[in-house]
Amino acid sequence: MAKTRLDRIARYEEQIAELHNRRKQELQKHREADRKARTRRLIERGAILEAFIPDAETYTEEQVEAFLKETLATDFARRALRRLNQPQKGIASPAKPESAPQGAAPAPAGERGCTEGTG
Repeated sequence: MAKTRLDRIARYEEQIAELHNRRKQELQKHREADRKARTRRLIERGAILEAFIPDAETYTEEQVEAFLKETLATDFARRALRRLNQPQKGIASPAKPESAPQGAAPAPAGERGCTEGTG
């Protein structure tokens, strides 16, 4: 039974419609995954923020926003954000201190001292 050109055209149109539907479904899954990732990020960052603000639940959204705007507008905060945004060197393999005496441990991160914003 030979297929006519019209039969082949109809089959191609069905395949096109099926591919359009698959594309639509994949786009929807992608948007949903993006939404879930954003929601998770917002929740996690909100939890971090609340961990550092005493009695955070007593403040309104406007008060927290004003606090963040004022805090992040400082020169210290801008420099800190720039440092965080720079590519980190040596993360894959931490450098060993060559000049440290044998048996001496490097100072913990919190005890190395702060070079800015201490005044």
